[in-house]
Amino acid sequence: MGCLKKGLLITAACGLLLLCIAGIAKWRWDARFYDGYDPGQPLNAEVRGEEERPGYRRVDVVFDGLPGQRVPTLIAFPPNGEGPFPCAIFLHGIGQKKEFLDDIAAPFVRAGFVLVCSDQYTRGERRIKGEGQLDELLALRRRAALNVIETRRLVDYLLTRPDVDPGRIYLVGASFGAITGSTAAAFEPRIRAAVLTYGGGNLRVLLDSEQAEQELGRWHGLVRELGAFILAPADPVRHVAGIAPRPVLFQNGRHDSVVPAASGQALFDAAREPKEMVWYESDHVGLDREHVFRVLDDAIQWLISVDK
Repeated sequence: MGCLKKGLLITAACGLLLLCIAGIAKWRWDARFYDGYDPGQPLNAEVRGEEERPGYRRVDVVFDGLPGQRVPTLIAFPPNGEGPFPCAIFLHGIGQKKEFLDDIAAPFVRAGFVLVCSDQYTRGERRIKGEGQLDELLALRRRAALNVIETRRLVDYLLTRPDVDPGRIYLVGASFGAITGSTAAAFEPRIRAAVLTYGGGNLRVLLDSEQAEQELGRWHGLVRELGAFILAPADPVRHVAGIAPRPVLFQNGRHDSVVPAASGQALFDAAREPKEMVWYESDHVGLDREHVFRVLDDAIQWLISVDK
């Protein structure tokens, strides 16, 4: 009996030691999450092409985010004038790519803004193949960090262009772009204001969406907890307060099946003034297309108001 008790104690002690080691390793992993931004690194920017599109001039560029990480980017300029123009950086949703710019450029350039959109890690020209749920979660973790770092490097690049006004750079993030864009705006003081469209925070609430439950079925609870654990440093409620005192507009759907309304409210609550929330009687912005252009127009009108 004594040997058994001793064995159990040793096993428990070993288990506790392993948990401590794992906890320290995770803490160190998380502490380095946003490391890597260096404005002193060369951008190695290259214009790959330029063409006239209906209503705007489209420029295709690529630059270095982290060393060796090329970031393909599209820029839509108003067709008339040489600038410098105000500029909106658009961070696209989780399933989109930089060419989404062509779907939304027209209203921005009509309002006098340059619109910029890059391929995020794992999308468009940067697409990679995952092997399973864990690989996808790890890639999403990396993408969340790179979105912040590469947005800051994009600002570095935009400041090299005489046709962009350096004091009038804004951020518009949609869905995943809003979730990561809130942190990018918090970390990057050269962003004058931000619009966060159908984003949210508090990862357990965010990952408890109707869509996640439908797609994952009986694995939903496990993936939710694993996702909240792995993606913890990317939870925007940790950082969104850093946008203040710059203004931020939150746009969310009351019936959102992808980003629950409670998650959108959590992100808004974590932000500081000046902030504004607009609720729409809609599902997620990409799923409820009748609201897309209304939401977009509201965002542009708000940008015009803060750009004065």
